[in-house]
Amino acid sequence: MPAPKNSFKQALSEGRPQIGLWLALANPYTAEILGGAGYDWLLLDGEHAPNDVPLLTVQLQALARSESHAIIRPPIGETWLIKQLLDIGAQTLLVPMVESGEQAAALVKAVRYPPHGVRGVGAALARASAFNRIPDYLQTANDEICLLLQIESRAGIAALDEIATTDGVDGVFIGPSDLAADMGYLGRPGAPEVQAAVEDAIRRIRTHGKAAGILTADQAFARRCLDLGATFVAIGNDVTMLANASSKLLADFKAEASVAVTAAKDPYG
Repeated sequence: MPAPKNSFKQALSEGRPQIGLWLALANPYTAEILGGAGYDWLLLDGEHAPNDVPLLTVQLQALARSESHAIIRPPIGETWLIKQLLDIGAQTLLVPMVESGEQAAALVKAVRYPPHGVRGVGAALARASAFNRIPDYLQTANDEICLLLQIESRAGIAALDEIATTDGVDGVFIGPSDLAADMGYLGRPGAPEVQAAVEDAIRRIRTHGKAAGILTADQAFARRCLDLGATFVAIGNDVTMLANASSKLLADFKAEASVAVTAAKDPYG
């Protein structure tokens, strides 16, 4: 019996657009709720959310029955941490702050077992192999790992062609917020100059036959990126959704209450 099939990796290889959502609430209960929403993929954020390996594990467990594919973004692309994330069952990783072809090649090795890589052999103890109940896991795991690399700086953009042509890289993701900051537009990922850089990067990634990805809350820009050939696009995150919805609920309630009071005092109402 081989390692579980990575349906997300297969979809990218076939050029089928995958729409995702960022999960940063670091909670298995909310992960389970969002797992039923119908997104193609859900990203568990270990870079900017208060997540650690045990907490990421329970969120993977919460998503086990979901049709949404779980992706983990580690805080940094270190081999020792990547090993742990693969062992808890992650099959797709999005590694941030990649800026060179050399770094990309090292990350490819980090997700593969020897002789093709340096991933430590310990899956017999881990959730990834169903606790050693998948007899062919070691022989088949490499083929089902999907490695996505995140470019989010001018240095990364300059090295994009090296990164995207690295054998073993499945996709390249453009991080607009950090890229905007590095370009001098801190807090303005929607600046025309930043969006132009993102669009150009997507075109370049696609010329190398790799999947291109983006996270943007700008729905029109998300569709623009899809039109340019991006195949994994996240359109929001759980934190902002909850913050906006809770604020709107209270504001709407207060507005309706104010209208009701005004109407009650109107002698001609």
